[in-house]
Amino acid sequence: MSVSNTTDFTNPSTFILLGIPGLETAHVWISIPFCIMYIIAILGNFIILFIVKRERSLHEPMYYFLCMLAIIDVVLSTSTLPKTLSIFWFNSRGINFNACLTQMFFIHCFLAVESGIFVAMALDRYVAICNPLRHSTILTSHVVANIGLAVLLRGCILLLPHPFLARQLPYCRTNIIPHLFCEYIAVVKLACGDIRISSYYGLFVALSRNGLDLFFITMSYTQILRSIFRLPAKDARLKTFGTCTSHLCVILVFYIPALFSALAQRFGQNIPLHFHILFANMCLLVPPTLNPIIYGVKTKPIRDRMLWLFTHKRT
Repeated sequence: MSVSNTTDFTNPSTFILLGIPGLETAHVWISIPFCIMYIIAILGNFIILFIVKRERSLHEPMYYFLCMLAIIDVVLSTSTLPKTLSIFWFNSRGINFNACLTQMFFIHCFLAVESGIFVAMALDRYVAICNPLRHSTILTSHVVANIGLAVLLRGCILLLPHPFLARQLPYCRTNIIPHLFCEYIAVVKLACGDIRISSYYGLFVALSRNGLDLFFITMSYTQILRSIFRLPAKDARLKTFGTCTSHLCVILVFYIPALFSALAQRFGQNIPLHFHILFANMCLLVPPTLNPIIYGVKTKPIRDRMLWLFTHKRT
């Protein structure tokens, strides 16, 4: 399909995902690490879900939230990677307008949901360390399910205006998106109308999602560290802090690239376009790939169950 369609139109039926401008000849080679990471993300997260489901000793709030995180990671990676690989391998660049808006909603909605799950996991660590005797009575299965539902509804409500705002805009310049997926700002910038409302709302979502969630996570860990430093024995302090290391690692893997990408997108005019595109894709693919590895390595019950599972299969 030609990528030179710049005729006048309003609300085109199809958008063209350009891929990575300037690196078209390297698409096949770039697809190799993308495909490997996608396979690791899918297998790793399904293994986490399988282990938690099978092992009754893991039916606790921490692992329920981990299962929610695994499901979100599968949805996030699957919302972009199949289309990205089809661009790399088959030059299949066309995407239906409604499909583009749907992909846009799923990407940004589940990024918000994942951020909310990190807040819920911080709450779980706060209750477990600061109020351990009441942990099982405060975070019951019913409460955990309600928290998960609330986080999902928040993401849906917060991001539902995105596709509606994008649909209302007139697209009379071009239908070519210089990206690998339908990223909100990349689509809105194609409009020939006033995009200030869409741009301001996108900024509001980014600040409310990352800013507020990071604030609540920081407050939780401030109280957690205060409780840890009150413990008399060094070994007890290290052991207690060790229960938080997996959560802290996945938070850093998620938020640092996301914040850097958001700042680069708004203020990095001198950064090459292909770097923006590659980094945006890494933000969606690296956390789903690393999260099951981090929890598999640093969480002893899951690590032991994984080792038992693979050795049992081998024998």
